[in-house]
Amino acid sequence: MKIVIDAFGGDNAPIEVVEGAIQAVQKNKDLTVILCGDEVKINEILNGRKERIEIVNAPDVISNNESPTEAIRKKTNSSLVKAFDLLKENEDVCALISAGSTGAILTGAIMKIGRIKGISRPTLAPIVPTVVAGKSVILVDSGANLDCKPINYAHFALMGSTYYSIIFGEKAPKVALLNVGVEEHKGNEIVKEANDMLKQLPINYIGNAEAREFMSGNIDVMVADGFNGNVLLKATEGAALGVASMLKRSIKSHFWSKFGALFMGKTFKELKTTMNMNVHGGSPFLGIKKLVIKNHGSSVRTNFEASINQAIKLYNENLIEKIESLLPKGEEDA
Repeated sequence: MKIVIDAFGGDNAPIEVVEGAIQAVQKNKDLTVILCGDEVKINEILNGRKERIEIVNAPDVISNNESPTEAIRKKTNSSLVKAFDLLKENEDVCALISAGSTGAILTGAIMKIGRIKGISRPTLAPIVPTVVAGKSVILVDSGANLDCKPINYAHFALMGSTYYSIIFGEKAPKVALLNVGVEEHKGNEIVKEANDMLKQLPINYIGNAEAREFMSGNIDVMVADGFNGNVLLKATEGAALGVASMLKRSIKSHFWSKFGALFMGKTFKELKTTMNMNVHGGSPFLGIKKLVIKNHGSSVRTNFEASINQAIKLYNENLIEKIESLLPKGEEDA
């Protein structure tokens, strides 16, 4: 098994990317990792640790400020484009991982690899912790498609349900549609039509759900368009950071709070681990013909290692084939 990684994508590239790849290779004896990027800098970090690690020289980097389409077309020597070329041209390369520009990764995935036949649009699917210990929720979409048709919501639901089943072993994950209320008559016309369509799918659809239910633990897969999904995700991240900041400030403002905090170190550490949105790996672009995983821009080595393990699991569990088996032949819409 080979996995290709954009070694120069993300805020902490290339050192955290390379170190994460080394950790993954050491723990997976049947794995080979291909690192795309400046080979001189990569070799400096490897320092001879090259067992089952290959390097493809790619001196250019695509930044977040560039036009994704133009960058994919013109920056053919960039680490991301080189990685996509390897994924496309080699059957034994099963997945691509990058913490680079989300737009460029999505554009490259569509232009270079293509959609699964029958899928209207790919969707970005992050895993988010909930208030229930050990339980997470998957959000589809979280930013790939800002404007959606009902058929897009239906495909997001099918793919998200399949993805959740593989990652968490739940045979019938509970799927909900993000809306301004739980009542049937709530929402705009597109969401109402999507609600009717999701009822007909072979999934465990539980109906509309409000944003406040997102982390309740009562929902396994939340379906949304990319605009509202991204707002929900960023608001959730911001609220978590805000609460943590207020808690820290409050503890520091009282003597007995400081004293009590000394005995709660383990609790705070467990809470921090629970709220780590990258513990399961990155966010796959569901609906692409091969596995493409987007890591958070601030990812460190443990996150990259987790994403590699995530890719191995999704490949071994035949995610792509399982999505294909759920789709009516010939069904496709823009």
